[in-house]
Amino acid sequence: MKTNPRYEIIIYWSEDDQAFIAEAPELAGCVADGISYAEALANIEVVIAEWIETAVQLGRDIPNPKGRLMFA
Repeated sequence: MKTNPRYEIIIYWSEDDQAFIAEAPELAGCVADGISYAEALANIEVVIAEWIETAVQLGRDIPNPKGRLMFA
């Protein structure tokens, strides 16, 4: 299954983990890490695809991508 690139991905450095953390906030629990920004991005793309594949297998709803999320 191909990753939907329209999901927002947030990448940041974690001092505690000494790694870049990548999150897809629209998909609950969808998080990956990497020793570089590029690795974290590549890893989150895999995790997004697996998240969607698992949701399909379990018959769960898959949220439509909203793009950039705005926080107040």
